Amino acid sequence: MLDDLVKIGSRVEVELISASGEAERLAFDLVRDTAADFAAGFLGVGTPLGQALVGRPQGATVPYRVADVVAARIVRVTESQRIPDAGASAARQAAAREAVERHDREERARLSLTFNSKWGEWDAAEMGD
Repeated sequence: MLDDLVKIGSRVEVELISASGEAERLAFDLVRDTAADFAAGFLGVGTPLGQALVGRPQGATVPYRVADVVAARIVRVTESQRIPDAGASAARQAAAREAVERHDREERARLSLTFNSKWGEWDAAEMGD
């Protein structure tokens, strides 16, 4: 049935199957990548798992390799009843920006602790935060 195909806007229940045959059940709503927030249960269609599942019918088992997982079995496909947070993309971008800024500050501090030359020591405070 066409309604049983995984697509953006689907609520999907899958079993991730390991090489030893063990299965772990996972449920999420498939959304555009800009609305993805896996912690809240929204998986982006551009992720490897999203790409492996999109267009596949309920009941299908598809190859999906990550760590010890070798396949994903689509247990159930329904229409999603949830709306992703519109600010998820902005929150991800802000978190990424903050992480880069923190990394840059830490690198300047490491450099200032190790740098010494015949012209004198270097002070990270002179470079600003």
